[in-house]
Amino acid sequence: MAKHSKNVSNNFYYMKNGQANDNLLKEKKKKAKEREKRIKERKKEAEVNIDKDLETVINMTNKNRLKKEEQKRKEENRKIQKKKKKYKKIKFFLKLFVLIGLIAGATVFALTSPIFNIKDIKVLNNTLVSSETIVSLSELKQGQNIFKFYGTQVSEKIKQNPYIEEVKIHRKLPATIEIDVTERQPKFSIDFMGKFAYIDDQGYILEISEDSKGLPIIRGVGTPEEEINAGGRLNNDDLEKLEDVLEIYFAFEANGLASKITSIDITSKNEYSIYLEEELKTIHLGDNSNLNSKVTYILAILEHEKGKAGDIYVNGDFNNKFQPYFREKVTI
Repeated sequence: MAKHSKNVSNNFYYMKNGQANDNLLKEKKKKAKEREKRIKERKKEAEVNIDKDLETVINMTNKNRLKKEEQKRKEENRKIQKKKKKYKKIKFFLKLFVLIGLIAGATVFALTSPIFNIKDIKVLNNTLVSSETIVSLSELKQGQNIFKFYGTQVSEKIKQNPYIEEVKIHRKLPATIEIDVTERQPKFSIDFMGKFAYIDDQGYILEISEDSKGLPIIRGVGTPEEEINAGGRLNNDDLEKLEDVLEIYFAFEANGLASKITSIDITSKNEYSIYLEEELKTIHLGDNSNLNSKVTYILAILEHEKGKAGDIYVNGDFNNKFQPYFREKVTI
């Protein structure tokens, strides 16, 4: 009985130990499988990393290669552009030398060929100064080369004549010169030492003459006598009064009276007076204000007092109900 108990105990021990061994074996196998799985995963991960590193290396290699190729291409382009610029520069200078040569040749030909010797000198738009006088002032000669003078210098010489305001010189190739002039027109005359100085509407003194030429005579100028000479100009005070005179003249002209003006006295800017010899009347105008009203009254008085010598007064203050009037000259 004791022996049987011992056998049972041994069998239980072996069963227990065998089961434990099986469990241990299974655990070892499980761990072995997990280890193998980890090794495979690490191997796979390593392979992936190797592929990535290889791809990175390849990309970097390709990038460096492309960069070098780009640099090489840029360098080649720079060399090509440099050659092109050099070629263009050489081409430009060749053209420039050819052009300079052509210009030099043409200039020599123009200055020496008898084809360009002046044959005809024409003066245009002159009525007061003769063509002969203008050509003489220009100092241009027939047979002279058409290019061997400066137009501005010729113009200044011609403008020495007080009547000449502007000059334009035209070369009509091969051998004709046209001198186109603008003349100053005498508008008034100045009573000057028993003579008359013609002036234009800008106050330029054109000529000293014995005759007034029928121009309205301006009396009472303040320009010194030594300054009144052909080619001169009235002083600033007289030029300011001349502006008033022109305004008065145009107002008279618009009403048909300008042709009747014999003289205008400008001694005082506030007391202009106008003499109409044909009407035997002196008009006391005052300043140049209210010209339209004044001329209207003048016309009415001239019509009403026709044939009577005397003075017309329109020099009052029209804003204070001044009434123009006529005072007949008393003869003894």
